Amino acid sequence: MKNNSPTLFVEINASKFIFFVNDEEDYDYKLLYHYSTPIQGIDNYKIFDHDLILNIFKKNILAAEKKLNLIFKEAVIVLNNLDCSTINFSGFKKLNRSQLLKENITYLLNSLKSKIQETEDKKKIIHIFNSNFFLDEKVLDNLPIGLFGNIYSHELSFFLINNNDYNNLEKILNKCNLRLKKILSKNFIEGVNIINENPNLNTFIQVKVNKKNSQIVYFENSALKYTQDFKFGSDLVLNDISKVVGLKIEDIKNILQDSNFNNFDSESFLEKKFFQNQSFRKIKKSHIIDIAEARIQEIADIILFNNINLKSFLKQTVPIFLKLNDKINTKNFKSSYNQSFSYRENYELIFLENFKPETFYTNLNKVVQYGWNKEAIPVVQEKKTIISKIFDFFN
Repeated sequence: MKNNSPTLFVEINASKFIFFVNDEEDYDYKLLYHYSTPIQGIDNYKIFDHDLILNIFKKNILAAEKKLNLIFKEAVIVLNNLDCSTINFSGFKKLNRSQLLKENITYLLNSLKSKIQETEDKKKIIHIFNSNFFLDEKVLDNLPIGLFGNIYSHELSFFLINNNDYNNLEKILNKCNLRLKKILSKNFIEGVNIINENPNLNTFIQVKVNKKNSQIVYFENSALKYTQDFKFGSDLVLNDISKVVGLKIEDIKNILQDSNFNNFDSESFLEKKFFQNQSFRKIKKSHIIDIAEARIQEIADIILFNNINLKSFLKQTVPIFLKLNDKINTKNFKSSYNQSFSYRENYELIFLENFKPETFYTNLNKVVQYGWNKEAIPVVQEKKTIISKIFDFFN
């Protein structure tokens, strides 16, 4: 077997473990191995069966090594199914018209990191982003080292994972003879994709509506600043229709998947073929649409417009990227989602399709190999101090 091996990636999302390997010698996308298996041992954003996950990892890592004829030494976790959180923290330094020195920023950043570690002692930092720099209340694009002023303010965004989850993942990999190289938020990588595909855009909201859960992600100045998970998704729409019209969920799915469902006028009723196992009742197709629209509007309000956690971020009108991960909802209610997520303040709504695999893996490779210009600490385990890592990006 080869001793010098590429890095193993393991994505942990709501439904699958995905094991994949990229060719690190290629700057662009080249996938050497890809295999997925249903998620087990994780429920409700928590690891509940360490041994089960360990067995899944061992089995699939061994299969990948045999397939590629190599031995892995380290792994990167791409995470989107554990209880993570974001915190934004600011600190300031009085300059009194003196010059801002590197040592001033070093002290300030160390203080902010220490405060986070004190207040969130049951969590571990896996990402730190440089959100904003201010010199005398003026927003700057880069660290203003060497400039003169009265007050310097620095804002950081911290992305954290529970200590227990981090330790479990690290222990699982160690038992597979692998070192945990990095943990990356999948929301972060998807945000990088959006930014790279929209060069003039660096502040936006991404909303993902899955079948059983939803997420909102806020990027500001190319930095991941806020994420929030919701334990409901597009299945709510089908459940509401089922309850109101008195039909089973499977019947509702059959109705919505029918090729002729959307071809109706205001007086069109459901056809008798959908009532094979029950008495026929006159149900207007438009009534089903009305029920769906009401629930979708409620989903939009809860996730976005009435979300108290987003009020400070929504002071400016920002583009909203909406991703629907449910074919039935996309096919039948796309216009309803469009109306519900853009009706206030005339927000620009952009429907987001699934990222092309080559785009996702290319951007993932770039972040792993070269970091991200707004990320202060892109590596989980480094011999360098956090401050030396921060300044590496500005040299």
